[in-house]
Order: sequence, then structure tokens, then C-alpha cells
Amino acid sequence: MTDQQPQSSEQTQPSEQTQPSEQTQWNVAEWHGKMLFDRDGEKIGKLQDVYVDVETDEPQFATVKEGFIGRHLTFVPLGGLQVGPDSLQVPVTGEQVRSAPNIDLHGDELSQADESTLYHHYELNYTPPATQSGRRLARR
Repeated sequence: MTDQQPQSSEQTQPSEQTQPSEQTQWNVAEWHGKMLFDRDGEKIGKLQDVYVDVETDEPQFATVKEGFIGRHLTFVPLGGLQVGPDSLQVPVTGEQVRSAPNIDLHGDELSQADESTLYHHYELNYTPPATQSGRRLARR
């Protein structure tokens, strides 16, 4: 059997993506402002920011605004995330999110201690990367 289709030597045309850093395979830029729901379908809040693993560039946590009075940002893990057209669903309970540690942000970064606290709260393995900063998460 021979292949009837001619082999193409055309070069791939550049895509319309002029800034690939803004668009990853996860389309993280499209998640901002979407409603985040817990594993039981209960509303957690609107997604504010996404934090990625500095070694893999995969989304690890999102921040959501929580509460009506004295609203604060809460970190929610994104492992096992289900992406819908207008919302995102995470495999944690609303209670886990409500009891998450309050972390004060200083700029775009968390301290290594805050990262460790966050990972342990959600029962996730935490190993600081071998980078100069020693931090695993970066905001996108």
C-alpha cells in the first residue's frame, strides 16, 4: 500500500498569536472573571488571578474574592479543574475553601512559608523548587 497524498514541504504559517506567553494550552487568560464552583456545585466566587507552577507553567491555584463584608482573596487549588463555557469547577469542598489560611499578598508573590501552608491545607505535596527565590508559584 502506498500513500496517495503528496508529502508537503510547506512551512507552517505563523499563527495570529503574537504574544504566546498570554495564551497557554490552558487558556488561563480566559478564566479571569469566571465563576468558580466547588465539587458539589456550590458557588465559591469569581476567579481573580491564576498562579502557575514555575517549573511546569501549569495552573496550580486561583484566587477568588470571598465574603460580602470585609471581602478577601482566598486561594483555591486548580488540580482536577473542570472548565465549562462560563464557569470553572474545582474538586474541593466549599468548607475547605472557607477554612483556607488567610494569606497577605506582597506584590505578585507568596512567601515560601505561605506556599507551604497553602499546599498543606489542601493536602497537596509541596517541595520548594531549586530556583533562586525558592518559590513554586507565580501569578499569571
